[in-house]
Amino acid sequence: MTADSIKVLINNSDWAWPDAVRQIFRSRSVELLVVKQTDEALNVLQQRRIHTAIVDMDSKILNGLSMIKVIRGCYPMLPCILLAEDAEEKLLSTALELDMFSVMNKPVDIGLLQNQLHRLFVKRYNSNLFNS
Repeated sequence: MTADSIKVLINNSDWAWPDAVRQIFRSRSVELLVVKQTDEALNVLQQRRIHTAIVDMDSKILNGLSMIKVIRGCYPMLPCILLAEDAEEKLLSTALELDMFSVMNKPVDIGLLQNQLHRLFVKRYNSNLFNS
């Protein structure tokens, strides 16, 4: 697996999230695909091989739960990282039911996100792409 072939899907957000996460990926030549609508996410999933999705549960632009349901409906094995303002028990239970790889509190610690991506890519793809 080469970095040029890695694609990560995220939902657009009403905060600086897409710009922040681009910094992690830019140095690794990972393609970041940002979607604003559920049907746009579906189109991307159908047309490209996505390696992981990072979903902002609280986004007012594209509801995180809707995006996860689209992902799970089409690609139930796609590893997903969920971001949430308040990861209370009900959300954690839902994340477990939807087989999320990880749930992270916002504001996101970029170092912690990079560690989660490293764990995900080692476990799923046997790749050290995100190794610090």
